[in-house]
Amino acid sequence: MTETLVRPLKAGLIGAGIQASLTPAMHMTEGAAQGLRYAYDLIDLREIDATENDLPRLLADAERQGFAGVNITHPCKQAVIAHLDELAPDAQRLGAVNTVVFRGGRRHGHNTDWWGFAEGFRLGLPDADLSFAVQLGAGGAGVATAYAALSLGLKRLAVFDREPERAQALAEMLTALFPKADISAGTDLPDAMRSASGLIHATPTGMANYPGLPLSADLLDPRHWVAEIVYFPLETALLAEARRRGCRTLDGGGMAVFQAVGAFRLFTGLEPDAARMLDHFKAMTG
Repeated sequence: MTETLVRPLKAGLIGAGIQASLTPAMHMTEGAAQGLRYAYDLIDLREIDATENDLPRLLADAERQGFAGVNITHPCKQAVIAHLDELAPDAQRLGAVNTVVFRGGRRHGHNTDWWGFAEGFRLGLPDADLSFAVQLGAGGAGVATAYAALSLGLKRLAVFDREPERAQALAEMLTALFPKADISAGTDLPDAMRSASGLIHATPTGMANYPGLPLSADLLDPRHWVAEIVYFPLETALLAEARRRGCRTLDGGGMAVFQAVGAFRLFTGLEPDAARMLDHFKAMTG
C-alpha cells in the first residue's frame, strides 16, 4: 500500500499509571491491518504530574491535535462526564465513560467496558448458569461487569465491597435498571457463595501490585464459574485456584480486548476483526 493510500488517525488513553497498557498496541496493530496510519498515545497523569482536575485541558489538547477520540480509565471515568456534550444511553445509565469521540466539534461519551465484559463472557463461558452470581467489587469496573451480567440474563446478584455503602448504592442503581432481577448488597459472603452458581471478580486483587486472593479459596466449589477482570497477569491467583478446584473460568483478556474492539469501531468508523485482535492480545500475553 502506498503512503498516499494510508489514512492517518490519532487517538489516546487518559489515565493514571497506564504505562503497561496493551491498548495502544491493540489499536495500532488492528489499524495497520485495515490501512490506517494509526498513532495511539498514552496520556499518563502520573507521568505529566496531572490529575482528573486537568481533564478540561487534556481533552482540549487532544481535540486541538486532531485526535479522533480518547479512551478514559482510572481515575477519570466519572469525572470526565462533566466535560462532555453528549452521552450514549449506556454511558448515561452506568454513569461512567471509557471512550470519548470527538466529532463535529462535540464530545460524545460512550461506555464499551460493559459490552467488552459481556462479549468475553459469551465467548468464554457459554451456557453458564445465570441463576445467581456473587460479585466482588462495586467500583467503576464493578458497575460495568454487573450491568453486563444482568444484560446477559442474570437473575440474582449479590454485590460485596469493602465499602458497604458503595455496594448498596450499586444495588439500588441496578435494581432501577433491571427491576425483574433480585439485586442486593451482600452481607454474608460464605453464605452467598454456598448458594451462588458463579463469581464475578471486579477488584484489583490479583494484579502485580495487589497480589493474593480476593476471598478464601475454601469458598470455591466445582459448580462455580469464575469470571475475572484482571488481565495483568492473565493468570491470577484466583483463576489458578478456581481451576485447581474444578471451576470453569474466564480470564480478564476478553473484557480488555472487546472494550478495545468497541472503541476502535467508534474512533475509526471501521469494523474491527475481533478474532484478529484476540489473537494479537494472546500473542502479547502468552
